[in-house]
Amino acid sequence: YYSIFSWLYGLVGSCAHLVMVNSSWTRSHIENIWRIPERTRRVYPPCDTSALQMLPLERSTTPPILISVAQFRPEKAHGLQLEAFAIALKKLSPEFPKPKLQFVGSCRNKEDLERLQKLKDRSTELHIDELVEFHKDISYRDLVQLLGGAVAGLHSMTDEHFGISVVEYMAAGAIPIAHKSAGPMMDIVLDEDGQQTGFLASEKEEYAEAIVKVLRMPEAERHEMATAARKRAQRFSEHRFHEDFTDAVRPILSAT
Repeated sequence: YYSIFSWLYGLVGSCAHLVMVNSSWTRSHIENIWRIPERTRRVYPPCDTSALQMLPLERSTTPPILISVAQFRPEKAHGLQLEAFAIALKKLSPEFPKPKLQFVGSCRNKEDLERLQKLKDRSTELHIDELVEFHKDISYRDLVQLLGGAVAGLHSMTDEHFGISVVEYMAAGAIPIAHKSAGPMMDIVLDEDGQQTGFLASEKEEYAEAIVKVLRMPEAERHEMATAARKRAQRFSEHRFHEDFTDAVRPILSAT
């Protein structure tokens, strides 16, 4: 059944005059199935980060705050972030200011609510509940305020096609610590003008190591990385989307 569906999917896709994909990872996948690379164009989704770009890059580190923005869905792997945070705390010296982790997201249904409660329970089991906050269904204004106070943003979904939350972290001045796969790895968390823009990880130990690096980073170094990350985030603006979309469809419109 799957083989037949896959064959039909490939056949139909190969007939398209133009295919637009939202990342390099998606393009590789589509080109492998539809085999029309000359008609496949990568057009990054528009990310309106104008409000985030206005946030000051200077951050209070008393306490330093980490943020995670994602719906409370299983594929977002919030549990991995929680475990990594617990490991990172053990690596910090007792006199180091205790960081906080803020989970921000929405719940679609009963299952998501149960998942959120399990995260709260797990934070208690790890004895870090006083350092973990949960913000459910907040307004965009409140989200911007929280992002403006974070020194780093966590992302842990495997093979996410793009990763808009990672772009939002970078635009806001929060150093991204993203999953080492797909969109974040291939398109987003890349060097800008030779300057590192963030960290990539896949296992909880790697996340913990990256968290500690950001927390121990001198302010001047953090500011430099945040500046590079913010500049890179501009590559995914609404203006850039308009330009890339227009360039992609222009040959077809001209032909008609």
